[in-house]
Amino acid sequence: MQFARYLVRHNRIGLAGGVVMVVFIIMALLPNVFAPHDPFEMFAERRLLGPTGGFPLGNDRFGRDIASRIIYGMRASFQVGIVAVGLAVVIGTFLGLVAGYRRGVLDYLIMRVLDVLFAFPSTLLAIAIVAVLGAGIPSIVLAIGIVFTPTFGRVARAPVLSVKEREFVTAARCIGAGTPRILLRHILPNVLTPIMVQATLSLSGAIIVEAALSFLGLGAQPPMPSLGSMLSEGRPFMEIAPWVVLYPGLALALIVLGANLFGDAVRDMLDPRLRTEV
Repeated sequence: MQFARYLVRHNRIGLAGGVVMVVFIIMALLPNVFAPHDPFEMFAERRLLGPTGGFPLGNDRFGRDIASRIIYGMRASFQVGIVAVGLAVVIGTFLGLVAGYRRGVLDYLIMRVLDVLFAFPSTLLAIAIVAVLGAGIPSIVLAIGIVFTPTFGRVARAPVLSVKEREFVTAARCIGAGTPRILLRHILPNVLTPIMVQATLSLSGAIIVEAALSFLGLGAQPPMPSLGSMLSEGRPFMEIAPWVVLYPGLALALIVLGANLFGDAVRDMLDPRLRTEV
């Protein structure tokens, strides 16, 4: 409730981003309610025809309803993005906690491995991982999770270096608390804020990478809809039927914009030094 009041009173742009995200997530969770047609149904007489009353965003080259495929495609984007970021949060936070708390050789080895992953462009690294694992949703979830793991590892490690020297951590160590208990009960709660902020900001990046992989044919396989594959399939018909790429591209842009605006609002809320009234 406090966050909602802050958005309403001080960050209207963040509120708009949050509303966009909520609307799209509800549509993605209930595609049967919002989709006007079956996303796989082909209307042969409607191939590459523009928007009409029954088909508000037109039809693709097979006569499938674009609006329905966008809604089901958004579900794939959110599923991949949320699960992949969650995977990166778990793995990256664990590595950051261990590296920051233990220091020494273990810290050096973990951070050098993360540096190697950082050296590759995110999309290129994801493509390489999917090329090894094979195309499909599970592969791109794992690939995107690995790509974003170094970010969360560094974000988690930095505050651990200072928190582990605090008095309550020293007291816990003196009374015989083990390393797992100290990390989970005393250090982790005090470093969650930057991790939460990074998670909200990383969602848009994960969705973009998923769209890029699907555009290249490495994501959801036909006939399963995804925003990236819809852009790829519609590319040859851009001149005669621009709606086949315009609306999927617009949906992707709005999702990423909403996620970024909401992530900025979360950052401003949790870090008063960055807070600005809008």
